[in-house]
Amino acid sequence: MAPVPDPNNVGGGAKRDEATTKVASKDPKKKDDKKEDDLSEEDLELKQNLELYVERVQDPNPELQKAALESMRILRSYMLMVLCSTLLLFQESLGYRLTGSGGDIGSWGHEYVRNLAGEIAEEYTMRQASMVYVWVFSAGSSEEASVEDLMDLVKQIVAFHMKHNAETEAVDLLMDVEDLDLLLAHVDRTNFRRTCNYLTSSAKFLPGPDDMLVLDIAYMIYMKFEEYPNALQVALFLDNMQYVKQVFTSCTDLLRKKQFCYMISRHGITVELDSEMVADKDDRDMLQDIVNNTKLSEGYLTLARDIEVMEAKTPEDIYKAHLLDGRASSGPSVDSARQNLAATFVNAFVNAGFGQDKLMTVPSDAASGTAGNWLFKNKEHGKTSAAASLVYLYLRDRLTLCSYLGSGNCNRTSLFPMLGTDNPVLAGALLGVGINNCGIKSDCDPALALLGEYIDNEDSSVRIGAIMGLGIAYAGSQNDQLRSSLSPILNDAKAPLDVIAFAALSLGMIYVGSCNEEVAQSIIFALMDRSEAQLGDALTRFLPLGLGLLYLGKQESVEATAEVSKTFNEKIRKYCDMTLLSCAYAGTGNVLKVQDLLAQCGEHLEKGDIHQGPAVLGIAMVAMSEELGLDMAIRSLERVLQYGEQNIRRAVPLALGLLCISNPKVNVMDTLSRLSHDTDSEVAMAAIISLGLIGAGTNNARIAGMLRNLSSYYYKDASLLFCVRIAQGFVHMGKGLLTLSPFHSERLLLSPTALAGIVTLLHACLDMKSIILGKYHYVLYFIVLAMQPRMMLTVDENLKPISVPVRVGQAVDVVGQAGRPKTITGFQTHSTPVLLAAGERAELATDKYIPLSPILEGFIILKENPDYREE
Repeated sequence: MAPVPDPNNVGGGAKRDEATTKVASKDPKKKDDKKEDDLSEEDLELKQNLELYVERVQDPNPELQKAALESMRILRSYMLMVLCSTLLLFQESLGYRLTGSGGDIGSWGHEYVRNLAGEIAEEYTMRQASMVYVWVFSAGSSEEASVEDLMDLVKQIVAFHMKHNAETEAVDLLMDVEDLDLLLAHVDRTNFRRTCNYLTSSAKFLPGPDDMLVLDIAYMIYMKFEEYPNALQVALFLDNMQYVKQVFTSCTDLLRKKQFCYMISRHGITVELDSEMVADKDDRDMLQDIVNNTKLSEGYLTLARDIEVMEAKTPEDIYKAHLLDGRASSGPSVDSARQNLAATFVNAFVNAGFGQDKLMTVPSDAASGTAGNWLFKNKEHGKTSAAASLVYLYLRDRLTLCSYLGSGNCNRTSLFPMLGTDNPVLAGALLGVGINNCGIKSDCDPALALLGEYIDNEDSSVRIGAIMGLGIAYAGSQNDQLRSSLSPILNDAKAPLDVIAFAALSLGMIYVGSCNEEVAQSIIFALMDRSEAQLGDALTRFLPLGLGLLYLGKQESVEATAEVSKTFNEKIRKYCDMTLLSCAYAGTGNVLKVQDLLAQCGEHLEKGDIHQGPAVLGIAMVAMSEELGLDMAIRSLERVLQYGEQNIRRAVPLALGLLCISNPKVNVMDTLSRLSHDTDSEVAMAAIISLGLIGAGTNNARIAGMLRNLSSYYYKDASLLFCVRIAQGFVHMGKGLLTLSPFHSERLLLSPTALAGIVTLLHACLDMKSIILGKYHYVLYFIVLAMQPRMMLTVDENLKPISVPVRVGQAVDVVGQAGRPKTITGFQTHSTPVLLAAGERAELATDKYIPLSPILEGFIILKENPDYREE
């Protein structure tokens, strides 16, 4: 061992006489030398210093003794705490810290602070548990274990983390000690964005009410730093209209308020601007027009012209039968009325919103026929869907529709020139009015004025057309006038079951996510009044669904209604329970509810039990909010598919379609392709429809090829061929410009009206033969609630489209990363307007403009950058 440094040699003092120690050369010495060779330089230096301190303690000089002892105390404390950190000795670091002399916590290093934070979280949980124990077993005694000493340390640790780019660890600690409010005092301009990104991302994994509390903190931080667009997104996520109003009242920039209105209109909720939100009446009217979505059709057509897809397509252009072998050519001759109906739907979906087609709007003297000619190529209830399909072409474009029909007012007599006295056509026309007004609002309420007089018509098909039209036109509006009109139908003993079912469904859509007790009570009474025979009808499932939509995403708010549902007839009770559960926790990612629903799927029941279908759909509804839960749900459904009963297998393809709607994942595509050849025709039909859903609006070539081959495979089966045609219409929806995904704003926000439309279609598909393949095929039109352009359109300060370069690439999750990491990868540069596929993100490729929204989707207002200089 090297000679120990002289402890008396302080500041160049005289040297002591050197003492030479002779050590016999034996094996132990060799072992010690070997151990020293194994030590790192730092450990060897530490060992030498300790030996030096020991020798100095024995020095007669009191000052040297004191200095050595102090050095040993510091080193000992350091070593003890570090050892406790590295050896994971339970609560030892925290104990030494609390009994020690304190000091700067950051001087011990990041690893020590991180370990200490973990011990604080555990100690806090133990003390809180002891408080509960004392309170319970001491009859509410006020004696409590104090946590003040812990909170003092928490404040130091949070301050340290926030200064050293460890915002995620600070947030985690404050969540553990249930004091997120402390965060507000420690965020600043440099770290608030990373902090809020982590808060909003972690909210998806937290149980209620912690998830809402976390988002409240994020909202307050955004408001503190005047990041109003982000604050508005959080307010919409919370469904808090007071927060929405606060954003408007806090912001004084009219241009930014225009951007807020575009964000609200995309979310699909009804917001009435008042004088507090926008003081000037002219400005308020202009902003209200944006909220009412009156400019959406104009932007959609701008995108279509830019991409050059304005030319109308025929169903044959979609089928591409010339690419198949000869046997498919005989397909249309089998049940030609049904194939004409399929062509009607395909034509409507593909040319939706373009205002022109080659089937319904051709001139009257054209050789191919007129709209009236095609209309009457459909039989009875088929005319209803055909008439409504005409209005699909003018989706959200009321003025063009009225111009086409030859009237500026678009009143009852001018609505359809070929109406006559044919009730199915009239029903389709009324449904078309609702479709045309879907997602757009107007002060004059034209849909209500036109449809209101028909909800008590003698013909049930006309009543259903009017009721369904009102549900689509006013989805999410919570219009009390409609409640007064539709609620009496539910308790009308003379009303047919199908009218009652659609009335309940429309009320659920109008009051989606509102928890309205009066509407809930009306639907509950309607369910209780149904006879045993009626409860077995396929349409009865729309009553529990309408009830469930009232509580969409509202979690615990459904509990009282769920208790009441336990008193229903056993034929519908479990179906109602599963529907209420799946709707209430839709989009929450609640793992416990997914487990409950999986448990229902694991039961082996008698034939005739139908509640497992909505349970399977519920798994997808709950787990669809974030990617990790989504992938886990897909794996779980694979197991359910293998071991479940037949009625469960029929629902699994629909659940997969919901999980990946407008997002064609290869593994899901392969599963559905396999199921589309299943021996059970209902499993095959569900898989075919779901293939259309996952490829909806994408023009996906692989899915298109699969469906083309399926049309050849099922050319003799009219029902399965009909499903194939519908799926082909979905895949080419809007010629590839539309999406059915209910999520937007980079999957942060879930549109309740869009999800309501999708879930309604899926519940109808649980009994495909009775509803979709029966006379209620127009239920397919409920999907219009989810149809939105998947575009990014940039406009200037006057809301006129401008073209700027943007980079579009695959989104990268940068939550928790320090600095300014790249948010997209594998990007390509385009000029706006551009299409955004699932999982893609856009960012400006120029510094000339500043976007007024942090997320570049939909309509984005750009203002010129005052600091920009041309190179």
